[in-house]
Amino acid sequence: MKMKKLLILVVLPMICLAVSAQNSGNNYTPKQGDFTVAATVGYNSYTSVTAPSGLLTNYEVQALTNNWSDKKLMVGFEAGWFFKDLWKLNLGGGISVTSNPGYAAVPGTIDGTTAGMNGGSSVDDNMGEIPNYRAIADARSVGYNVAAGVDRYFHFGKVSNLMWYAGARIGFAYGLNETKYEEETSMGKSVGETWNLRASLTAGIDYYVLPALYLGVQIDPFAYTYNVTTLNPQAGLGDLSADSHNCSFLAAPTIKIGFKF
Repeated sequence: MKMKKLLILVVLPMICLAVSAQNSGNNYTPKQGDFTVAATVGYNSYTSVTAPSGLLTNYEVQALTNNWSDKKLMVGFEAGWFFKDLWKLNLGGGISVTSNPGYAAVPGTIDGTTAGMNGGSSVDDNMGEIPNYRAIADARSVGYNVAAGVDRYFHFGKVSNLMWYAGARIGFAYGLNETKYEEETSMGKSVGETWNLRASLTAGIDYYVLPALYLGVQIDPFAYTYNVTTLNPQAGLGDLSADSHNCSFLAAPTIKIGFKF
C-alpha cells in the first residue's frame, strides 16, 4: 500500500505536468554530457545474515529470500551520465559497516549442578542464587550493494519534456556477520555470509519539470536473482551452504526525484 500511494503521488503530477507541457516551447530534456543524481524510493536490495550460535549440535541453512515483494521500502540514490544524447549510464549502491565490541562473561553462583528431584533444575532449586551473565560477542557486520546499467531514451512525440526509456541492470549485494564469544564454552568464531547476483530489464518514464529537476517512475519487466548463503558455525568446521533462484515479472517499482546538471 505504501508503494501504491507513493506511485500515485508521483504519477498524477507527472500526467498533469505533461499535459501542460504540450503548450510549452521549453525543452529541458538531457543532452550528451549531462549528469543526473536522483533520490530513489524502492525495494531494499541489500542483504544481511546472522552468524549461527557455536553451541548447537545440529546446524541447518536456508538461502535468504530474493523476492523483492518481501523487502521493505528504502531510500537510495542513483547517478547517471548521458554519454550520448539518448543513452545514459547508471550507477548506484552503498555500504554499511558495524562493529560490536565484546565483553567478558560475569559468573554468578549457579553452576548447573543443582538438580531437582526429577533430574532437572527448578525455580525452587535456584532460589536465592545469582544468575550467570553470558559474554557479549565481539562481532562485526559488513553489507554493501552496487548496481550498474544502461538506458536508451525515447521522446514522447509533442510532449517535449516527457521521455520514456528502456534498459538493463546488473547488481551485486553482499552481507557478512562474524561473532566470537570470550568464554570457556565458545567454539571459536562463527561466520554467516550471503551474496546476491541479479540482472534485470528496466523501463521507466522521466518528466523534466525544470532545467535542473525531473521526476520519474521505474519498473523491472523481468528480473532474475541468484543467492548463496553460507554458515560456518565453529572454527575448524566446513562451510554449510544453500542457494536459490528467483524470477520476477513487473518487479521492483521505484520512484525518483532527481537533478540534472
